[in-house]
This record gives sequence, C-alpha cells and structure tokens, in this order.
Amino acid sequence: MTWQEAVMGASGMAFVLVITVVLIMQGAATWRARMTVAREEAHRRLSEDAIKAQQETAAKLEKVLAELAVIREKTSALERALAEVGEPWQPTR
Repeated sequence: MTWQEAVMGASGMAFVLVITVVLIMQGAATWRARMTVAREEAHRRLSEDAIKAQQETAAKLEKVLAELAVIREKTSALERALAEVGEPWQPTR
C-alpha cells in the first residue's frame, strides 16, 4: 500500500464520518422540531380547554348570582312580612 492509497483511504473514512455526523445532527434537529411542535400543540389545546372552563365557570357564576339575588329578594320580603306581623314564636315579657 502506498502513501497515496493510505491518504485516500483516510480521506474516504473522514468523509464518511463527516456525512454520518451531519446526518445524525440533522436527524436530531428534526426530532427536536417535531417535539417542539407537539409541545406547542399540547399547550394550545390546554389553553383552549382552560378558556372553555373559564367561560363555563363564568356562566355558572352568573346563574348562581341571579339565584342569590332572588333568594335575597325573597328573604327581604319575608323579613318585612315578619316585621309587620311580629314574631309570635318569641314569648312576650
């Protein structure tokens, strides 16, 4: 084997090594990009679910507040009626 053949063999092996490293690096970059897209998609879905839950909670809160207003109104009317009639269950002194 001559020195030219040895240099060509070493150059060929170096070239194959460089190509292999580049392919591995590009594969890793592609994998990271896919994972980033998947993570962003999951975050988007989570955000949409949170917004939907907040909207449902707000609607339920409005309903509860409306019911509470009705209960307060009825309680006030009952208190006025009791004040007019008096409180017969309490003994007089």
